[in-house]
Amino acid sequence: MKNPKPKEWTADKWSKGYIADYKPFMFVDGEGVRCSVYVSGCLFACEGCFNKAIQNFNYGKPYTQELEDTILADLSQDYVQGLTLLGGEPFLNTQVCLSLVNRFREQFGNTKDIWSWSGYTFEELLLETEDKLELLSKIDVLVDGRFELTRRDLSLQFRGSSNQRIIDVKKSLPQKEVVIWQKCLDAERYYGK
Repeated sequence: MKNPKPKEWTADKWSKGYIADYKPFMFVDGEGVRCSVYVSGCLFACEGCFNKAIQNFNYGKPYTQELEDTILADLSQDYVQGLTLLGGEPFLNTQVCLSLVNRFREQFGNTKDIWSWSGYTFEELLLETEDKLELLSKIDVLVDGRFELTRRDLSLQFRGSSNQRIIDVKKSLPQKEVVIWQKCLDAERYYGK
């Protein structure tokens, strides 16, 4: 597993603008029915990563305007609660994610939500580049931190290892301190809340 210094890894250097997959109408990538975008490329190299093939920034296919239009049309269904960004590493693909997130907010405002998974912790992201901070500011819920095989727990809600947290970003950013998502079912067990 790699641990970057602040601003060491940048999307403009690494991202190829590729996505590994798009899955509409998912039930496992966050709360409710969701449209999930799996971006390509990740540098964390966590041992036991379940998506190792998409650590490669050239994996998959180019992200296109046509795909973005399809995603937004799928998101417009009444029964869809929101968008999920995962990968790969969304914060090393900010060109793709910000294009989609900005159109999402224009079209849906705050009537639907955005979740993202990241190998970065919330605290690390606060020290990062402007594009990463912009993406963070537009997300509602962040599942943060590297997957740690020694802390793997398959009973956890929406995450694979006990160091990872489900964070309410809108409540956390003003305080610059993590506020755990209030619907986290196992928060008391791991966070004492």
